[in-house]
Amino acid sequence: MAEHLKLDNSERLYKEAQELIPGGMMGIRRPYNFVPGEYPIFFESAKGGKVTDADGNEYLDMLCAYGPIIIGHREKEIDRAVIEQIKGKGFCMSIVQEVQNTLAKKVISLVPSAEKVVFCKTGSDATTLAGRIARSFTGRTKIIRCGYHGWHDWCVEQKGGVLPKLYEDTLEFHYNDLQGLEDLLKAHSGDVALIIMTPVGHPNAHEVEMPKPGFLEGCKKLAEQHGAVLCFDEIRTGFRVSLGGAQKFFGVTPHMSVFGKAMANGYEISMVAGRRDVMDVLVSKAFVSSTYFNNTLAMVGSLATIGMLERDNILDVISKRGHAFCKKVRKYVKASGLPVKFTGEPWMPYITFDKDETGHYKKQRAAFYTQLIRRKVFLQPYHHGYVCYRHSSKDLNHAADMIAESLEEIKKTA
Repeated sequence: MAEHLKLDNSERLYKEAQELIPGGMMGIRRPYNFVPGEYPIFFESAKGGKVTDADGNEYLDMLCAYGPIIIGHREKEIDRAVIEQIKGKGFCMSIVQEVQNTLAKKVISLVPSAEKVVFCKTGSDATTLAGRIARSFTGRTKIIRCGYHGWHDWCVEQKGGVLPKLYEDTLEFHYNDLQGLEDLLKAHSGDVALIIMTPVGHPNAHEVEMPKPGFLEGCKKLAEQHGAVLCFDEIRTGFRVSLGGAQKFFGVTPHMSVFGKAMANGYEISMVAGRRDVMDVLVSKAFVSSTYFNNTLAMVGSLATIGMLERDNILDVISKRGHAFCKKVRKYVKASGLPVKFTGEPWMPYITFDKDETGHYKKQRAAFYTQLIRRKVFLQPYHHGYVCYRHSSKDLNHAADMIAESLEEIKKTA
């Protein structure tokens, strides 16, 4: 059995942080989202496909900052472009810089749904703006959602501090349930402005789902039949599944889409991309503005990231290595005989434990991820992982072997 990690400094910093910041850090990064007492709480540095915690333990980073790191940490080419912008031109000004147009032209050339774009900072910015655009364009009220779309009032899952009237017009259907979507559209006929959904299903703490044949096509057909705007939330899949997103990969073009995360390899940017007539409500009918949306460091970082993705065929490499890794893990999962599912191949690998009435699966899950982190593979019990370019084949083979060892360890107490 692998030994417990030395985490003294991490624990000290956490204790200090709790006196300074509510909970010590924002929700998804708090210890209860991992295995308390086993996972590090503070990182010190990162390079390539690895991270080092505050106690000097180095891990293979397969959470990738929850998705933004598509190439690797501290990529010299990307960081150099950003530093040159800081030194040579600056980045925070009263009006926009030309790089806005350059990035817009680039993403419009790649993303099928993009005829016009608006740049934001976070995924929640983009999904919320998509709702405003759709309501303004259609003159309707209701939003139908499928997936996690951020922390804003209309979609946040923890309702503390949120007035019911701010989310009462948001309805929900389940991924791959076309009939459920149709039923909602019929029940609210003529009042649905937006259908926003993740093109790949990845609800929190549940296995990753790929679309069933005809599902995405069916969603678009229903949206058009009922006069609603269809938006793909590609915050996680964009610039990962393909350069044009999952919409390009699966061949279904929505009326609007939102992107972020891998778009700039860690720099803070998101965007809403859509059909010209839909997006043009922002000319005068609807409003969006922010002091920092026009800051150009992330735009420069995004251009450099996309340039590398294109030039070096990085997404093909990630897909190939991801498939090889997942094939190996699937073999180990099957051989274990444990009630475990492995999903998300090849981009977003996730190991989940089948629920049972006694709740024993929770103990098995905690035991498995305890063994895995002790073996220096950084994955998360309640969220899928990611494969980035700096994860070498050797790294991924090692991760698969550590998953096998961890499964074998918990079999002893299953």
